[in-house]
Amino acid sequence: MTKHRCGWCQGDALYEAYHDEEWGVPVFDDATIFEFLILETFQAGLSWITILRKRDNFRKAFDHFDYKKIATYDQNKEDSLLQDAGIVRNKLKVKATITNAQAFIKIQKEFGSFSKYIWAFVDGKPIKNSVELYKNAPPNTAISDALSKDLKKRGFKFVGSTVVYAHMQATGMVNDHEINCFRYSEV
Repeated sequence: MTKHRCGWCQGDALYEAYHDEEWGVPVFDDATIFEFLILETFQAGLSWITILRKRDNFRKAFDHFDYKKIATYDQNKEDSLLQDAGIVRNKLKVKATITNAQAFIKIQKEFGSFSKYIWAFVDGKPIKNSVELYKNAPPNTAISDALSKDLKKRGFKFVGSTVVYAHMQATGMVNDHEINCFRYSEV
C-alpha cells in the first residue's frame, strides 16, 4: 500500500524522509528549535531542498548548532564559514546567525526557555489547519506576522513573516500537512 504524502515532497527520497519523520512534528527542545530557525533563515530566497541537502554540512560548520558557541563566533570564524563550500555562503546570513544566537540566549534568560517564548504565540499547542493542497497553504498568517515583528524587535535578522511561518510549519506549531496525507492525523 502506498502512503499518500503532501505534494511538495513527492519524488525525492531525502524530501520524503524529512516529511515523514520531521516536518510538522511539534518541537519543544530549544536546541532543535534553534537549528530549524537558522536553517530557515538560510533558506530565505532558496528552496528548502537545497538547505536540506546541505544540512549535515551546516551542522559541522556551525558546531552542531550550539547557540552558545555560535554567539561567541569572531571574525576569523565568520571568514572561515564564508569559505565553506558546503553551506550557503552569504555574509549577511552568517552574521545574522551569530546575532540570532545572541538574541536567542537573551530570550531564554527572559522566559526560561526559547520554547516557552515561541510556543506562547500559539497558546502552547499546534494549530491544525485543513490544507487540501499544499500550494493553498498560506505563506504567512497574523500569528507569524506578530512573531516576526517581535523577533525583529528583539534583534533577530532574516525572520520575516514567511520565514517564521515556514519555521512554524517545520516545528509543528501549525499542522499544514494536506488533509489526505498520512501524517496529517499523526502529528
